[in-house]
Amino acid sequence: MLLTKNSFFKSLKKVGLWTGLSRIFGLIRDISTTSLLGASVFHDIFVVTLKIPNLFRRFFAEGAFNQAFIPVYSDFYRANDEKATKEFLNALAGSFLSILFLITIIVLLITPIFILIFAPGFYFDDFKREVAINVLQIMFPYLGLISLVAFAGGIQNTHERFSLPAATPIVFNLCLILAALVIAPRFEMPIYALAWGVLLAGVIQLLIQLFPLNAINRLPVPKLNFSNKGSQKVFKLMVPAIFAGGIIQINLLIDTIFASLLQTGSPTWLYVSDRLIQLPMGLFAIAIGTVLLPTLSKINIDTNLNEFIHQVKKGQRFVIFIGIPSFIGLAICANDILSTVFLRGEFYQDDVNQSSKSLVAFSIGLPFFMLMKVLTPAFFARKDTKTPMYIALLSLFLNASLNYILAFKLGYGHVGLAIGSSISAIISVLVMEYILMKQSIVKIENPLNRFNVSILLSSIFLTVFLLAFSAIINFEVLTQLEKFFYLGLEVCISIIIYFGISRIINGKDVKGFFS
Repeated sequence: MLLTKNSFFKSLKKVGLWTGLSRIFGLIRDISTTSLLGASVFHDIFVVTLKIPNLFRRFFAEGAFNQAFIPVYSDFYRANDEKATKEFLNALAGSFLSILFLITIIVLLITPIFILIFAPGFYFDDFKREVAINVLQIMFPYLGLISLVAFAGGIQNTHERFSLPAATPIVFNLCLILAALVIAPRFEMPIYALAWGVLLAGVIQLLIQLFPLNAINRLPVPKLNFSNKGSQKVFKLMVPAIFAGGIIQINLLIDTIFASLLQTGSPTWLYVSDRLIQLPMGLFAIAIGTVLLPTLSKINIDTNLNEFIHQVKKGQRFVIFIGIPSFIGLAICANDILSTVFLRGEFYQDDVNQSSKSLVAFSIGLPFFMLMKVLTPAFFARKDTKTPMYIALLSLFLNASLNYILAFKLGYGHVGLAIGSSISAIISVLVMEYILMKQSIVKIENPLNRFNVSILLSSIFLTVFLLAFSAIINFEVLTQLEKFFYLGLEVCISIIIYFGISRIINGKDVKGFFS
């Protein structure tokens, strides 16, 4: 059943709320780990090695798998054939579990090779290599656990049950917070406590998926059946989607590889700035992408093309409306935000200054990172995974080239890596928009329409306010409590200014405006 106007926003609010809470707990997690380890070699190793299973998770689960799985499962959902649906889920669970188990065993056997590929800067230092190998071997089984969690989430999302899948990452963050604050300080090398915390989080996240799946009678019983037509279709769509669904992840991986070759602290500075970018991404872009894919997948484009176009347009408008002020706020207030959130323990003022530079560079690409989350479902819902794959390959080439030129040839270091990611995201989105326009999914409108004018004027007033506020309030001389107070005040006033002016120009609330 297609989401109605009200249920779409209701689902979006649920996903946004729980994903937002997850990002807040993620921020607390990062505060805990940076306070514990600082921008040291240990934190560099932790964030780089954690990205390896996370990259595979996003490729095989959140990225490729779910992008291929949800449209196919939506066909079974519409057909309402209970026996065929269960056979499909059981066969897919068995195949997916077998593949994940095989990948995990291979990585555990050849871990040094993975460190050489993904973090060459660590491999040629004996101490860094040994610690990185040990940490990765502890954490990598997390891939299999969290990929099955994403499988369970895809089933629930198709049944319009969005809350638990969106809330599940909170468990991961709580486990890491507990490990960093309580357990790690008792270890001679605290990084190992964090690694075991990651693995424990994966186990708990998987266990809590069993109850909601059982409640909707969709708990798979894994069976090895590679001949099932539905599972074959998923894996066929999944191959190109491995690249297409992970444009951002591929580019972040390239950033990580290059960062491991830069000075100590570079991976941490990039990680911290990326985590702040993930706040608006999680609250809005990922939330609407999560709701939009099953919504578009349930639309019969042959008979209801206008509805498909309308949903894509609504998603685009929403992330542009939110992405522009998010970019402005993060770019202007980068140093203030980072000093408020991370300046404590082993994370020093120089780390704040370095991280703020890459945060500004990342924020330039933020609206485009967000648009990717809306535009890719427009392809995947029509089972077109090849077009996004080609765009992803273009993005991969651009980002790698720009990283080398900006970070090493021109000497911009970790900031050059962030700039490269932003430029490649901008170009990728422009290519996507062009293709969707050629396919009549996206249509050109009058650039001076009320929507665009409202964003322009609201953004001008917001920029003036933030520049004035930053000129008046010097965060470097404030106490920690004063920083949180003034940052909170700044955010609240910014929201009132932006949404207030938009409301005046449009004459509607946000829900009415996008409907």
